[in-house]
Amino acid sequence: MNMEERILAERCKAGDNEARRELYTRYGGRLLSICLRYAGDRAVAEDLLHDAFLKIFGAFDRFAWRGEGSLRAWMERITVNVALEALRRKHRLHYPVTVERLPEQYEEPTSAEMARVPYEVLRQMISELPDGYRTIFNLFCIEELPHREIAERLGISEKTSSSQLFRAKALLARRIREYLKKDE
Repeated sequence: MNMEERILAERCKAGDNEARRELYTRYGGRLLSICLRYAGDRAVAEDLLHDAFLKIFGAFDRFAWRGEGSLRAWMERITVNVALEALRRKHRLHYPVTVERLPEQYEEPTSAEMARVPYEVLRQMISELPDGYRTIFNLFCIEELPHREIAERLGISEKTSSSQLFRAKALLARRIREYLKKDE
């Protein structure tokens, strides 16, 4: 059975277990990929997914329908927040000044170069970034949050957010170039 999103939300809000199973089946994979982006490790991501669904099921009384896609967006926000809270709790959100020596400037890979990097390889490179770099990279590049909001959510300055994004991108650019040289 494939319920329309609004009906699915209403039934979940009412505590319908069949609707909750449908919700998990429909959105679990997408939410797991969000958890993986922040955790960098599948076992941790699966734990985060579990925690996110518990939070989602417990928060349905605060969900307000705003049109098609609003349920998914609401669940994604909760999932990101669960992942960030877990990183904060484990003190994994530190913002290293120098993990590796990075240049003052870097050249971003071209779209043609990026096309030569398989998605799984790029995902792995992102998952290997230090936690702070990876978190800010995800919030800025994937969630499309401005530095002001990232700073507020993480309790850091906008300048720290900006510099950590620069370092994440510089490190990724270097790793992509190294990958491409090996691949030639």
